[in-house]
Amino acid sequence: MNVSFLPNASGPVPEQISFDRKELSVILSLYGRMVAAGEWRDYGISTLRDLAVFAVFRRTAENPLYRIEKRPKLRQKQSLYSVVGMDGRILKRGNDLRNVIGVLERKLIRPVD
Repeated sequence: MNVSFLPNASGPVPEQISFDRKELSVILSLYGRMVAAGEWRDYGISTLRDLAVFAVFRRTAENPLYRIEKRPKLRQKQSLYSVVGMDGRILKRGNDLRNVIGVLERKLIRPVD
C-alpha cells in the first residue's frame, strides 16, 4: 500500500505565482532608491496560488505601506499588476510593471529647499 502525506496527493501540486527575475529587478531597483531616500526600510515577498505580492514597509513591525501584486488570472479582464495602498485602495493597475510602479516613483520627487 502506497501512503502519501502530501496535502494534495490525489492530483498535481498547484503552481504558485511568483515574480520572475526581470520583474524583481524592476521592483528592487525602485526599492533601492526608496531605501536610499529614507522612505522604505523592509520588504516581504509572498507567493501564493493565485497571486504574488511584494510588500514594502516603513518599519518591520507594521502593516505594509504598499503592495505590488501580480495576478495572472486578471491579465485579460483588469490587468496583470496593481499597486495597492495601505488602506486597500488600488492606486494603479496595468499590464506594464514599470508603468504601474511609476505611481510610487512620484514619492521620490520632492522640492529642494
